[in-house]
Amino acid sequence: MAITTRSIEITPRIAFGGEHPPLFIAGPCVIEGLDHALKMARTLVRLRDELGISLVYKSSFDKANRSSIESFRGPGVEKGMEILRAVREETGLPLLTDIHEPWQAEPVGAVVDILQIPAFLCRQTDLIAAAARTGKAVGVKKGQFLSPEETKNILDKGSEAGNGKVFITERGTSFGYQNLVVDMRSFPVIRGLGAPVVYDITHSMQRPGGEGKQTGGTPQFARPLARAAAAAGADGFFMEVHDDPSSALSDRTTQILPDHARAIMEDVLRIREALEPI
Repeated sequence: MAITTRSIEITPRIAFGGEHPPLFIAGPCVIEGLDHALKMARTLVRLRDELGISLVYKSSFDKANRSSIESFRGPGVEKGMEILRAVREETGLPLLTDIHEPWQAEPVGAVVDILQIPAFLCRQTDLIAAAARTGKAVGVKKGQFLSPEETKNILDKGSEAGNGKVFITERGTSFGYQNLVVDMRSFPVIRGLGAPVVYDITHSMQRPGGEGKQTGGTPQFARPLARAAAAAGADGFFMEVHDDPSSALSDRTTQILPDHARAIMEDVLRIREALEPI
């Protein structure tokens, strides 16, 4: 029997979950500057148009949970929102970014279409409630320490704040030190709660703290894991895309080149087309 999720509207023209096509969320991990943000947005628009997909542009204004105090964090709220507005004005792409503190929800929600709650903060009730009260879609990353069944509590917090547009992002579960695994059962379990679920390709490949002051990664598994998640019923796919991952200012070991992102997107579309609803 097919599991039916609710549909979540991102913009009047883009929705996912339910019977909608898969949603793709893509962009550089952190905002590295206006020129780079626009360059990557133009690249992603071309992918969107050539593949005929629904795509949301993602980039963070602050990486507040970097491994080291020495790591680049981003331009901050004010400058970050200025750059994301410029991306929207030039490309028309919907936007997603993270927030880390409740006060950020209102100013960020005035600019972006999806507010994202980082995995380490997925149980912070005040943060989830503040994001939900903006009325925007809210994507909460499932903490590496949570079972899929426990995400019901996250969804309930969003509902209690009056927002039915909260969804869950699966980004792997801690499996010993500096290793993550993706339990493919998560996708039908979370969908069974009535919420769409997004697969975070990038962060599920991480080896947290695997390079001492930086997070390591296993990018060779991006494509097979994305294929598996598509077959398991994921409604959306999150990937950090960078034109030169080795020089990226964050997540350099797991960001995906645009050509590799295209291959993953094509895989997902073919698998979704071939399968009966799950």
